[in-house]
This record gives sequence, structure tokens and C-alpha cells, in this order.
Amino acid sequence: MTAPQWDRPAPFILPVTPRAADIDGLDHTNNAVYVRWCEEAGWAHSNALGLTLADYKRLDRGMAIRRSEFNYIFATNEGEDLLLGTWLLPGDSPLSMQRCFQLVRQRDNTTVLRARWDLVCIELSSGRPKRLPPEFSEVYVPAFSQVSASK
Repeated sequence: MTAPQWDRPAPFILPVTPRAADIDGLDHTNNAVYVRWCEEAGWAHSNALGLTLADYKRLDRGMAIRRSEFNYIFATNEGEDLLLGTWLLPGDSPLSMQRCFQLVRQRDNTTVLRARWDLVCIELSSGRPKRLPPEFSEVYVPAFSQVSASK
């Protein structure tokens, strides 16, 4: 079996499999499940990089979704083994970054979903945009260069 053709090099990968509760009335994975999986992959990636929800709360900062885009390419079904890859990319300002996703069906390496979040750093206590604290920059900015350096 060949490896998936990822859109970008070196993704953080979260294996996922639709379960019975994930299937909608049209007998495929409900779109809301893909959104949930992306959130799970984003947190798992952040934790793997060294920033946890506890760190966000301690620093009174968080990365909030300013805009999201989900492109549903093919349906998936109960029991299919899938790989959800995610990457971080620089944003359009010092307050922002992007998180991209690609969901691949393992049996045939078909991309079934692509998604992107535009994220902005906010102060949790006020909800106002703020610059990334040094702890965020120390963890997230090197993840940008991993993607850029591997191109």
C-alpha cells in the first residue's frame, strides 16, 4: 500500500474511524463529525507541540477561529479507517495563524476532506485580539518553518 499524498509535508496525524453514532440519515458520516475531528486534531497537535488548554488558561490567551472553510469531497462510511493530517501556517498578521487539515481514506489514499481555519490570538478574559505571547511563538512559529522548510 502506498502512503497518502499529503498536501503539505510532515503533517501531525490523528487516526479516526466513523462509528455508528457518527452516521447520519443519509448513511454517511455527518458533516458535524468532521468539524469535531478537526478540533480534536488541533488540540492533539497543540498538546504534542507542548501547549495545552491549561497553558492557554494560565496565559489568558487562546487561538480562536475567526473563519473556517470545509470542503467535503467524498462521503465516508461507518468503520472506514481515516487519517486526519493537520499543519500550522503563518497568518496574515502578528495576531494570527492558519491551521489546515486533510482527511484521507486509508484503503485507497483518497482525500475526502480539506479544511482551513483562520485563527486569531485573543485574551480569554476579554475576548479581544492580542499578540501571541512568547510561549505561543516559541511553540507555534517553529511548526510554521517545518512546513516551509520541507517544501
